[in-house]
Order: sequence, then structure tokens, then C-alpha cells
Amino acid sequence: MGQAAAPALTGAELVLGRYRPLRPLGSGGSGSVWLARDERTGLDVALKIVAREGKAAARAEREAKAAAQLRHPACLRAYGFGRDPRHVYIAYEFVPGRTYREALRAGELTEDAAIEACAQVCEGLAHAHAAGILHRDVKPSNVLLTEGDRVSARVLDFGLAQMAEAETLTEAGDVPGTLAYISPERLVGGEATPAADVWAVGVMLWEALAGRHPFWRGSMLETARAIEAGARPLGEFRPDLPKRLLRLVDSALSTNPARRPSARELADALRGAGSSTSIPHRPALTLPPRIDAGHSVTALLAAILAGWTASALPFYPHGWPFGLAAAAAAATFFRERAGIALALAVPVFPLGNVSLGLALLYAALAGGWLLVTWREPRAGLLFVLGPLLAPVAALGLLPLATARVRTAPLRALTVVLGVLTAALAAGIRHVALPLVGGAAPLGLGVAGARDPFDVAGSLARAAGAQPSLLVEACALALVAVALPQARARGRWAAAGLGAAMIVLTVAAVPSAAAIPLLLSSWAIAAFTALRAPALGVRSATT
Repeated sequence: MGQAAAPALTGAELVLGRYRPLRPLGSGGSGSVWLARDERTGLDVALKIVAREGKAAARAEREAKAAAQLRHPACLRAYGFGRDPRHVYIAYEFVPGRTYREALRAGELTEDAAIEACAQVCEGLAHAHAAGILHRDVKPSNVLLTEGDRVSARVLDFGLAQMAEAETLTEAGDVPGTLAYISPERLVGGEATPAADVWAVGVMLWEALAGRHPFWRGSMLETARAIEAGARPLGEFRPDLPKRLLRLVDSALSTNPARRPSARELADALRGAGSSTSIPHRPALTLPPRIDAGHSVTALLAAILAGWTASALPFYPHGWPFGLAAAAAAATFFRERAGIALALAVPVFPLGNVSLGLALLYAALAGGWLLVTWREPRAGLLFVLGPLLAPVAALGLLPLATARVRTAPLRALTVVLGVLTAALAAGIRHVALPLVGGAAPLGLGVAGARDPFDVAGSLARAAGAQPSLLVEACALALVAVALPQARARGRWAAAGLGAAMIVLTVAAVPSAAAIPLLLSSWAIAAFTALRAPALGVRSATT
């Protein structure tokens, strides 16, 4: 952005004779925003500064006019507007926080927070629509999430707003707004309506809940074609979500604007439509209102981990493994993270029988893993699938089992941990190592050790003695990272992923079990291809 759009301000000068700039808050293509002090009122304000050239100034004036008409908690309030020979200024209320986009990228926007934020955005949009104002640029970077324990959203930037009986700022063929959030009817030149704003909120919801954008394909042309074709049902990616919520998101993304709910209807319907954790003040000992497939899988894995480790590692009395398995499953149904924590805690005492250092090291690692998966608890026990898949020569399918884990690093870590856990289970059961074959080491040299660092060194040396296994674990982790991208890019990418998996897991390690890994590669490629978007795009109609 040029100097005219982002002037160098100092606290010594007053803007428009009343606003004292304190520090920059951010900048973009149309201007900059500064934290400033209103010397007349003593209030801190967010001062938006736009150069008086081209369409930017006209849009800033349109933004100020629209914001001045809105009085709603979900719409950022405008205090004043002014101009000088070089710039246009809008003084907004200053609300500390970060954008919906920033929270999404940081992986710190929970499903319930995303749903509540979008409900509040819809309430703000409903207020604007009732005043005859269309936003026309609803997107994650134009939604502010304020600091605090409670979710509180503000709709920003009405610079592209269209008001009733107002002359448009755009020329023929110019579609305002950010492409990835533009509705299909506007994309082909149709008239902007409140339904277009609802579409954008639907995209935000779909993106937050699925962990990927429904339309972005890497180029503007491919993205536009995907928008014209419409979004795939959210239930294909998140069948674990409540059916009511899935229907709401799909209806907001209907390619027919008449079939979308109004902003008010969507806001009201989103209340209570989220996951079980979205219901506030639930009594501590009540079951969640519904038990979905994802919850059941987590409970089953918790039971398997607690029961198997309690029976395979000597410590607990006869009959306790069944009780601990049942307790872990029940705790998971009541409080998912509590059940995961209980299942991870069961091996601590049996490992203490072997070595105090081993027990301390495991407890630290288990606690760290619980923290790593805290925001996505259903990924917390997926590594248990490693020892379950290994005996049937299906460990190569582990990347597919972690496909619903949202963040790539967590998918990779889960796969690596699953492979290593399968190797440890093979050692306990005295069977061949998974993937690469060969006998598992009979002893790790940790018995009686009291120092967890000594134990960590011994385990690292044991792992280093199996380089082929580590290579296979890393190769499967790379496949897990690439899986969503391949699925998003179509069937050729799916085929390429299968070929890459063969090269990584079979050609790179000749001693690896070729047939099971080849079958896993084909299965992953086939599944990815079936889930990939079709390359053909429906013709747009006006």
C-alpha cells in the first residue's frame, strides 16, 4: 500500500483536530487503521484512514454512511467521519480482539465458538438488512472476535455496502467482494440480495467445521467454477455433527437464493444446533444430548487402550482391566477429555513397576499429548488404531484413519505415534515388527532406571536401531499431510498420492512388506478419488 494510504502519523499531531494517533493496528489494500485517542471525549477509537483517490475514498464514505445507520451489538459502531485534502477518516469504537480468520488460522476457533460467532454475525446482518443495507463482503477477515471468555463478534467493513435507493459504486461487470465468499448468482452478474450475505456466512461455517474451504482450488478460475457448481454437503466431511446443523449449513449454501434462510432465520436456527459442548451450563453428571459416531469411536478407543494396557502390563488385580475399560468409555461419554485422560493414565502404574523413570517419562509425554490434542480431542486416541491395524497388515491405512484431523502437524504426529505404538505392542506380544518385519527387541534396557532422561536415551537408541521403521512412519505421516490437498484437487491428484505412497513406502524401503502397503496405497487413492470434487463444472445460468 502506498504512503498516501498509510501515512506516517505521530502522537504529536491531531487528525481532524481531535484524534491523537497512538499506534498502528493494521493496514490493507484500501487504507490503514490506527489506535487513536479522541481528545474531546477521552475515548480510544480505531481510526480508519483511506487515501482520497479512486474508488477507495468513495467506498470509505459509503462505509461511514452505512455504519452510521447501524445500532446493533454485532455491528462495529462508527463515531465520526471526516476528510482533509489527502485522506478520508472514519472513527470506530475500539474493541480489542482478532479476526475470525486469524483465530481460524491459529487453530483456536472451536466449533461452538464458530457457530456462535456466525449466529451473531447473522443477527448483525439481519439488522442491516432491515435498514436496507447489504454488506456484500462478508468474510472471516471482516468479522472481529473480541477478547474475553464469551464469544462476541462484530461485523466490520461496510465499504462495499449497497443501500436502498443508493447508486452503485461498481461498473457493469464488476463484482465487488472477495471471490471465495461470493455467491453464485452474484458471480454471474445477478443482483445482490440479502441471500448473498447469508451465503457468505454459510461458507464461513462450512470452512470452520470442515477444516478447509469449500471452494478454493488454488486459482481464481477454478474457484469460480467450484462456486458455480455449489458446495458438497458438509455431512460428507463431518458426519459426526448434528443433522440439524448440517442441514442449516447446506441450506445457507443452496445455489438457489430463494431456498436460503434469511439472516434472522439462520441466526435463530443456529442457537442450540451445534455440538453438545455448545449447550451452556450443562449439569456436570448428565449425558450429552446426543451421542454421535465420533464420540462413540473415541469412547471405544479409550476402552481399548485402558483395557489392553491394564491386562498386558502386570499390575492390576484380576478383573480390573474390564472395569477400567468400562470406566474410560463411560467417562468419555460424560466428558470426552476426561475419558481420554483416564485411558492415558492407566499405564502409569504398570510402567512404574518396570521403572520409575519410564513411568515419569510416559506421564510427561501423555500429559503433553493431552495438551496438544486439547482443542481437537477426537484426535487424542487415534494412535490406538496403530496396534489394531498392525496385526491385520493394514497399518498403511493409518493416514486414512486420521483424515478428519484438521491440522496437518497433528495428523502427522498421530500417524507417527500410531506406528511407534504398534511397534511397542509388537514387542510386548513378541511378534514381528509392523511394516518392516524382523523381530522386536526383547529388552530396551530401562528396567529399574529412575532417571526419565536415561530412559528417553535408551528408547531413542532402540528407535534409532530400526531406521526402516522410522522411514515408514515418516512416509505415512507425509501421506496423511497430503491427503486433504489431494482430495481437494481432484482424481488425478488422488492417483498421484497413491503413486507417491508406493514410492515412499515400498521403493524407499525394499525390506518393507510390499503387498500390504500396495493394497493400502490403492485403497487410499481410491477413497481419495471418490471423495474428490468432480472436474466437470455445471454451466452458469443468468
